[in-house]
Amino acid sequence: REVPSVVRFAYFDLDSFSGPTMLQFVCWEHSSMHVEKHPSSVHIITWNVGGAMPPDDITALLGLHVGDGNTDMYIIGLQEVNSMINKRLKDVLFTDQWSDACMERLSPFGYILVTSQRMQGVLLLVFAKYYHLPFLRGVQTETTRTGLGGYWGNKGGVSARMSVFGHTICFLNCHLPAHMENSEQRMEDFESILQQQQFEGQAATGVLDHDVVFWFGDLNFRIDELEIPAVKTAIDNNKLTMLWEKDQLNMAKDSETVLVGFLEGPLKFPPTYKFDVGTDTYDTSGKKRKPAWTDRILWRLRATAPFGQAPNAGKRGSVSGLSSGTKVTQHFYRSHMEYMVSDHKPVSSIFTLQFPYKVDMPLVTIMVEDEWNSIADATCTFKAAPNFARSSWDWIGLYKVGFKHHKDYVGYVWAKQEEADYHRVTFTEEELPKGSGDFILCYYSNNTSTLVGVTEPFQIQLPTSSPAGSPSDDSSDFTSEDDSTVDGMKTKSRSPSPRKKKHRTRQSRSPSHSRSRSGSPALPEIKGLKLQPGLAHNTTDGSASGNAPEGTDREKVSAEAGNTGL
Repeated sequence: REVPSVVRFAYFDLDSFSGPTMLQFVCWEHSSMHVEKHPSSVHIITWNVGGAMPPDDITALLGLHVGDGNTDMYIIGLQEVNSMINKRLKDVLFTDQWSDACMERLSPFGYILVTSQRMQGVLLLVFAKYYHLPFLRGVQTETTRTGLGGYWGNKGGVSARMSVFGHTICFLNCHLPAHMENSEQRMEDFESILQQQQFEGQAATGVLDHDVVFWFGDLNFRIDELEIPAVKTAIDNNKLTMLWEKDQLNMAKDSETVLVGFLEGPLKFPPTYKFDVGTDTYDTSGKKRKPAWTDRILWRLRATAPFGQAPNAGKRGSVSGLSSGTKVTQHFYRSHMEYMVSDHKPVSSIFTLQFPYKVDMPLVTIMVEDEWNSIADATCTFKAAPNFARSSWDWIGLYKVGFKHHKDYVGYVWAKQEEADYHRVTFTEEELPKGSGDFILCYYSNNTSTLVGVTEPFQIQLPTSSPAGSPSDDSSDFTSEDDSTVDGMKTKSRSPSPRKKKHRTRQSRSPSHSRSRSGSPALPEIKGLKLQPGLAHNTTDGSASGNAPEGTDREKVSAEAGNTGL
């Protein structure tokens, strides 16, 4: 019989029960064998935005009107984000407008930007619920340029990999060569991307070494043999199966070894390219491009289940599974015809990943009271796991519920380094917000550049009359071009653990892994996004000022640390 790592006993007063039967309850919460599987939902979106600005409302694209924030992770892959020289220079100083639009829409539902990677017009954004952040570890990103023989990033791939509850997952967003005749070149570029993208660490060094790989983007595969009139007639008559049989990517699966193991749901939506911008009409320009399914979402498991056990991937709700017990289910695969800002239509899919948790305890646990009603209440206690390597640059940040990323903090304190099981830290009045609201504490690890501990939301209700110039505004802006890990939260959510148990401990990270001259946490390197700490006096031109812990040694290294951003 397996020995559980955590056992809970429930005691009941037998006087409240009738009859002579003695009741005994034992809950095996976290068994060492982890035989119980747990689902995790992933919403993936790919869209070639054609250099356009974000539409006013992306609610339908994110599916928030249906799920209202029930998804665990959002993965957004964009292509042809405006990459003109003057626009890219502006994006170095500020966040790009697509990232801003996604953060603005997702943060109220508790989603935090985990990491971002941009290569010219190719952008990858990874969001997750705030209470999952401590279980997303080993976050790394890579880029591979394939344009102009590998010198230009208008084509290629950007990826983000991480361990999710102990299982390795890689998200790969690609923009492959265009035009009907370049099918072989597309396959060569895809192979080149897979070969060149290598990650640090002993496990899953290459893309295909991960337990699960999601491959998506403007893959640019076309419909062979059929002429434009025949393709449009088939679309009008909803005879999409006939077109699917002539799709270059589907045909390549029979001959290209690099595609072995990749699965895709049925293409039951019309081709997503090419449209007259602002309409649902296929290309009427002089070029008259043939409609095609250029925008795709596929997935692959590192090792499939024994032959005959995996259901047919061609069915809606298709399922595939690892021999280790991991199972991937696709719930839908669709286009969004209502979005007309580009000559492509966005494509989305929702997957459920079901697997046994290998990691279900945070690296740092933070204990905090339900309310802070005075300055004296502004304290917390934290405990680090025995195997967690701490740094003198670790910190605990105070965030307002609904924050966008790990730099979007109201205030922070340095995490103490004493030799003790439990560490107590105190926030000063300068680091606290004005007024009241719901907040969360997060522990930032400088070594991993991620949040490794978060708390449940708690309330701050300080006296409204405070000395002038003390607390700063509790909202903050985010500007800086790096790949970062961030947290978002849901106001009523009370459980940072995988099973969302009700307790007051939190896992957390610190505002950043390097420091500025003032001693405040510095900006981590997030490729594709430039972030700045959101302290008291952030301004729209990217400048920021704020109160920082006093300390001479930290200030000495701030110059080098602050120069790590792009």
